[in-house]
Amino acid sequence: MFTLPESWVWDFWLADDGDQYHLFFLYASRALHEPDRRHYRASIGHAVSSDLQDWTRVTDALVRSDAPAFDDLATWTGSVVRHPDGTWFLFYTGSTLTPVGNQQTIGYATSDDLMTWTKSPTNPVLRADGDWYEVLADGQWHDEAFRDPWVFPDPDGDGWHMLITARARSGPADDRGVVGHAWSPDLRSWELRPPLTEPGQGFGQLEVMQVEIVDGAPVLLFSCLATDMSAAGVATGSTGGVWATPAASLLGPFDVADAHQATDDTLYSGRLVRRRFDDRWVLLAFHHTGPEGGFVGGVSDPVPVHWDGRRMDVSDPARQLG
Repeated sequence: MFTLPESWVWDFWLADDGDQYHLFFLYASRALHEPDRRHYRASIGHAVSSDLQDWTRVTDALVRSDAPAFDDLATWTGSVVRHPDGTWFLFYTGSTLTPVGNQQTIGYATSDDLMTWTKSPTNPVLRADGDWYEVLADGQWHDEAFRDPWVFPDPDGDGWHMLITARARSGPADDRGVVGHAWSPDLRSWELRPPLTEPGQGFGQLEVMQVEIVDGAPVLLFSCLATDMSAAGVATGSTGGVWATPAASLLGPFDVADAHQATDDTLYSGRLVRRRFDDRWVLLAFHHTGPEGGFVGGVSDPVPVHWDGRRMDVSDPARQLG
């Protein structure tokens, strides 16, 4: 388990350079006293490991920019990929406060070694300004949800795709969560595209998404708590947590309405990683809700997972993720 005595640790993502795993994580000082205040103080830390269990913290990856900037409030969740020329790209969410609320847009930084990162002068490269996505002016949500970029290469070699936590511009306010989508030919310039799902699937937002081929099947992973689910979803008694659903391909279609909980709300922001030494898929998540209901923080050890054709089987989570 990766924890920091002086800071809360929550959302995270990983990169594998072939020798070490790199953990990029959001953290904020416990001196804030109230865990909910961490979101507006988030920086992106960095740790390395050879086995996904024993981590060594290294120099932080990114901090917020001086105002005015798209990320002058906080730097939030993202993903890391490597360009064919060897350059590493770290895509992340920039948060800024406007007169009407928290606006989220997407930028990136680059590195030759995964250690020293330089923000792009063209940031932000994507914002929720299309015809398809809800914006702050719509007045339907507590912020402009446009974040958590998950970037991966096109399966047929046609550029790169980005999945985005976003909201549609129609439907009940608590049921507008969609899989946002953008495409790029080169990782630097991005074209916003329509969402890959429709609203009305039971979620106000689908956070920290990831798509992978697990045991031969495309799988969409995302996280959502009960507080961000539709009224119908809350009525089932679900706590929320990490969710998984089958897909027709890495680009869908995705049957979000048929998603099932892979974990409860004790764990959040799940990430699938192919473990190098045995080529097995494992799940890591951060510890969210403790036994007394409070926020915990800290990244779990990996636990093996298996896709049985419809559901994700998480092996003995109580023992291995507890």
